[in-house]
Amino acid sequence: MNKTTVAVVGNPNCGKTTLFNGLTGSTQHIGNWPGVTVEKKTGKLLGADSIEVVDLPGIYSLNAVSEDELVARNFMLSGKTNLVVNIADASNLERNLFLTLTLLEMRIPIILVLNMMDIASRRGIRINTSKLSKALGIPVISISALNSDDIKDIRRTIRETLGNETIPNFIVTYPESVEKVIQKWSGKLGDNPRFSSVLLFEEDEETTERILSEGLLSKDEIKTGMKEIEEIRGDTPDIVIAETKYALITSITDSCTKKRKSNKAFSDKIDQLVLNKWLGVPTFLAVIFLLFWVVTRIGGAFIDFFDILFGSIFVDGFGLLLDKMGIPQWLSVLLANGVGGGIQTVATFIPIIFTMFFMLSLLEDSGYMARASYVMDRFMRMIGLPGKAFVPMLVGFGCTVPAIMATRTLENKKDRYLTVFMTPFMSCGARLPVYALFGAAFFGRYSGIMVVSLYLFGILMAVTTGFLLKNTLFKGEATHFAMELPPYHPPQIRTIMIRTWNRLKVFITKAGQVIIIAVLILSFFNSLGTDGSFGNEDGENSVLAEISRTITPVFTPMGIEKENWPATVGLITGIFAKEAIVGTINSLYGQIAAGESGNTGTADMENNEAFSLSESLEDAFKSIPRALSGIFGGNAAVGQTNPKDNTFTAMQNSFGNDWVRAYAYLLFVLIYIPCVAAMGAMIREIGPKFGALAVVYLTVLAWSVATLFYQIARGHSILLMGLSIGLVLMFIPVFNLLSGRKSFTVMR
Repeated sequence: MNKTTVAVVGNPNCGKTTLFNGLTGSTQHIGNWPGVTVEKKTGKLLGADSIEVVDLPGIYSLNAVSEDELVARNFMLSGKTNLVVNIADASNLERNLFLTLTLLEMRIPIILVLNMMDIASRRGIRINTSKLSKALGIPVISISALNSDDIKDIRRTIRETLGNETIPNFIVTYPESVEKVIQKWSGKLGDNPRFSSVLLFEEDEETTERILSEGLLSKDEIKTGMKEIEEIRGDTPDIVIAETKYALITSITDSCTKKRKSNKAFSDKIDQLVLNKWLGVPTFLAVIFLLFWVVTRIGGAFIDFFDILFGSIFVDGFGLLLDKMGIPQWLSVLLANGVGGGIQTVATFIPIIFTMFFMLSLLEDSGYMARASYVMDRFMRMIGLPGKAFVPMLVGFGCTVPAIMATRTLENKKDRYLTVFMTPFMSCGARLPVYALFGAAFFGRYSGIMVVSLYLFGILMAVTTGFLLKNTLFKGEATHFAMELPPYHPPQIRTIMIRTWNRLKVFITKAGQVIIIAVLILSFFNSLGTDGSFGNEDGENSVLAEISRTITPVFTPMGIEKENWPATVGLITGIFAKEAIVGTINSLYGQIAAGESGNTGTADMENNEAFSLSESLEDAFKSIPRALSGIFGGNAAVGQTNPKDNTFTAMQNSFGNDWVRAYAYLLFVLIYIPCVAAMGAMIREIGPKFGALAVVYLTVLAWSVATLFYQIARGHSILLMGLSIGLVLMFIPVFNLLSGRKSFTVMR
């Protein structure tokens, strides 16, 4: 059976991807379009394996600017599409129909799907779909993309339309001067000369190059035709085309829609506050503070439950089982402390990561996230930075990898490279467990403020980096930022939960693999002594301790003493995945604490005999009300309960019971190079040379900032303060020098 292709096309933020998910279900495949890093999503239509559905990036027209738009445009012009499902926002019908008219001129079968009918109704807009269908000459369906019955209707209509493959006979009639030129060119431009002529009028570069290279028209013929229209109409042909289409759209919508007067939209009333010139930024900061208060206080209240529960089963219980089986101590350490400890560590950050993704999804679904981008756009343009860069930076709060990939939506290549340099400063979800752990150990009830300060400092460093690069390596004018502000609406809990679960599942799967392997390796080398013996979990004579002591002096200027070698190991494993820092610290400081107390871990026979799974499970469930009761009383800082006391004590002793040293360490974690996956995405987006430059910049900057903070706070060394400042300032001439090198020149 021959394969047929259905393209889902529409403006950004019109529910296109939700519709695609409904049409394809779990048959999706995600890859990249050939030659670019733009994500390609395809799937089989449910109930029809021979029908492939392609989810194209959101576009407003076929005049491509960004890589995403270019992909959609090229696919539509490739002739590979048998049917177009054009989804439109019913509450903004006039704007959405501009793309519809362009698609109709391509003369391929089209189904127009009107989404967000509920929002249109609230705005007093009623659309007669029968009249609209008759006016356009194509099927028109009104839906809610979340309604399964509506999705079934579209699947049925797709199959019926593919069976007929009726070509729309709708024609946009342009002014006489335009029609004369189209008629003059029609014999030379192939199968669809009218559409090709319109693309020429709109100065589409690829179409113009193709027609010239194939010798269909000469430059003089194109120039003469364009000049004829401009002399008669007084405007360039592209403006004449746009004005004609919008006039036609107005005529169609007037005949098919009814609008009743309504009070000021609910969204407009809220926007008076959140988009206010003076109140917008404070409101944004308040929302961010509330977000992280919820994450650290409410999400953090469940950490001990997961810690005790998974520790009882996978570390203590598993260790007891291995001990009963007579497993050698070194293997017991590997399996119980390594694999079991890794699983326990992954489990401990489930509640805060879940809460983080839930809150971000809530803000996205409610419509506020777009407002946050708008507010920060105004702020960033004040210092000459691209406002649109803040969109991928917002994504960076979840994960740096998709945030870097999101920079491809920036039209200007210099802005794209610039934003890739800025994005790693946004604290991803993997850093949050690190902040939470140190917050519980050193900051107590002020842990929420500490976390917010790190997030805000990351934004400040991103903006500072952007300002530096915009005036050195990536010189150029800031591009204007245009974006659609979706209306506010009550969040769909089902949608939020699905999105949160999918993000959490991917995050835990990725983190779990890295953490378990990292903890396994660390446990092995932490148990292995320099003399080849095992059972050195106290850390003094282990191979891991010896290696780390050798490296640690590099970090002494930022407050990490030689005896605090586990902190150095955490930074090394953090290169593989930031969440591995938590696993490293929990494992090493926990084993140090066990060694100091005379408990060698899960392989210790005497301690295992006293272990009771039922009592541990009871303790786990008792920890929930105990933690929740202190949320508003200031006693429920993240993870601040008894099970981690020994580990916290070992951490506190290693950092000299000094919050300044702990904060300097967190500053380094915030700024230094992202995980391997993020670095891979970075190199793929900006190339190996700029990728290597970013790694050097982030590493040097992290050391300098952490050292400067510690030295200022404790007033130790003027020399080290000067060195830190000098290293940062050094990048100004370095970036200026590189900007003149051909290998580091970025064309627009």
